[in-house]
Amino acid sequence: MDFPDAKQLFIQGITSDGRTFRPSDWAERLAGVMSSFRPGGAQPGDHLSYSPWCVPTTINGIKCVIVSAELRDHEVMAWDFVMNFARDNGLQVVAACIVPEKPAR
Repeated sequence: MDFPDAKQLFIQGITSDGRTFRPSDWAERLAGVMSSFRPGGAQPGDHLSYSPWCVPTTINGIKCVIVSAELRDHEVMAWDFVMNFARDNGLQVVAACIVPEKPAR
């Protein structure tokens, strides 16, 4: 899992063999662990919000965590933790892409 040019990665809650990853709150748990890694470092009360570099979401009914490359730039060990979590659990990881807008007619 090497995406050196990606600005964001999506860790999807689908295993490499197509099964839904459990537990169902895995994305929130992972993002919660990463909550202290943020611009400016951890501050009092930060544990009550997700880091902008590691955000849980649902896309097309699939739990995901969006991980920013800024996490890698700020704290490589935190980045490695997230990537190892995905690898160790056989989760699908894809690089984000920018979808071009429709050309004006």
